[in-house]
Amino acid sequence: MKIDRVEVFVTSFPQRLKRELASGTWDTGPAERILGKPVLVKVFAGGVVGIAQIRPIAPSHIVADSTHSVVSAIVDLYGPKLVGRDLFDLENNVVQFDRVLAGNPTARAVLDHAIHDAMGKALKLPVYKLLGGLCQPRIPLEWSIGMADDPAQIAEEALRALHEFGIKVQCVKAGDRRGWEQDVVNFAAVRKAVGDDVMLGVDPNCAWTVDTTIAALGQMEPYKVGYLEQPIARRDIDGLAEIRRQAKGVPLLADESLFTLDDALELVRRRAVDGFCIKLYKVGGLRPAKKIAAIAEAAQIRLNAGGVCAFSQLEAAATAHFYASIPEHRMVGAGEFVFGLGTFGPDPLVPVTDFVIKDGYAEVPHGDGFGIQIDEKALQKLTLRHEVIK
Repeated sequence: MKIDRVEVFVTSFPQRLKRELASGTWDTGPAERILGKPVLVKVFAGGVVGIAQIRPIAPSHIVADSTHSVVSAIVDLYGPKLVGRDLFDLENNVVQFDRVLAGNPTARAVLDHAIHDAMGKALKLPVYKLLGGLCQPRIPLEWSIGMADDPAQIAEEALRALHEFGIKVQCVKAGDRRGWEQDVVNFAAVRKAVGDDVMLGVDPNCAWTVDTTIAALGQMEPYKVGYLEQPIARRDIDGLAEIRRQAKGVPLLADESLFTLDDALELVRRRAVDGFCIKLYKVGGLRPAKKIAAIAEAAQIRLNAGGVCAFSQLEAAATAHFYASIPEHRMVGAGEFVFGLGTFGPDPLVPVTDFVIKDGYAEVPHGDGFGIQIDEKALQKLTLRHEVIK
């Protein structure tokens, strides 16, 4: 089943999402700006069309990929390597990509997702069946809470997540410019607001040091920290291992430290963390994500899966299918893709959907491929750039 062509769309989204992180403001930007806009890919093969979408999160401290770099990588290099190849030839696709351009995980991920969607449609199966089967049809959800000057604002967002959407796994961003002591104040305010029944994690996004992490955890101990995500610089694996030794049972998760299979193996070798945060745009898509999951299973390391997925049902669905293919006991936290499920506005490309939040959970779509149908007229209206690779 040969790939006939690949089409790339940069789409405008009328909605705007802004989050305060340790590295600064993450902003999807105004509708007319290309930077930060999502990239949608269609892969045509044998009469089926696989569709995927990812919004690159640049400018960001996390990944180097931007909208422009993703489009260029696909149009100039990866896309031409796919045309004429067998749709199911997944491993050879990676070999071809490696030969022409290293890295670029977001560009690889959106292609990988579109290929999986096409494979599912060709076989008339949901993608989770291609990933090992359905282990979790109903996925618990995590809400990531941005920072603010006033702790009451942070607590207000936490209460919205709890009361409006029933979400009982939440993660408080940390790395306040006023110091780690303010992070403790913010965390305490959220805990007081939501009560003890909510699992509450903390994510400094690399903003702390080993010493400040230990100090902050000590001060947060009365407020029940459910897990700690990437407190220090991504390359400081020895530092992570030291934090893990002193964390008093608080699970330590690697996010920015985990991009590749090599990263996963090194974290295992150093006994540095308790969990891997797998974000598909960061690791290169579903296929490498399953390989990292296998390394984690062998090392008895648990998984957390998510990503921003802002206003994108397709991106959220890809994460949901991956999550659904992993047994529940191997997970920590919950699925972080609520921003693709209408919490800050609907996906304009998918005006009708049953992929929604119900009592803090989302059911993985069961249709062919990702099970998401886009509105082609809306795509045409919102397209800022369109490229065809034959």
